[in-house]
Amino acid sequence: RDPLWSRGLGDVYKRQVKSSHPSLTNNDLRLCAYLRLNLSSKDIAPLLNISLSSVEIKRYRLRKKMQLTHNEGLTDHLLSL
Repeated sequence: RDPLWSRGLGDVYKRQVKSSHPSLTNNDLRLCAYLRLNLSSKDIAPLLNISLSSVEIKRYRLRKKMQLTHNEGLTDHLLSL
């Protein structure tokens, strides 16, 4: 388990993101928290125990779930919440 996540550091942020995007799963919210910390996909991959390409796919699917346009940055959107 991830020490940051299990200590509850993401609880307030999870609620903020979930209120804006209720369809997100816990795994989506976990990725959002890492992106908000400005971690790169390369840094996130070992934290989630997945490959770099899997992180890129998760980011793409997250953008679709959040209905972001091509011009809107995912990280910028998450930082604005």
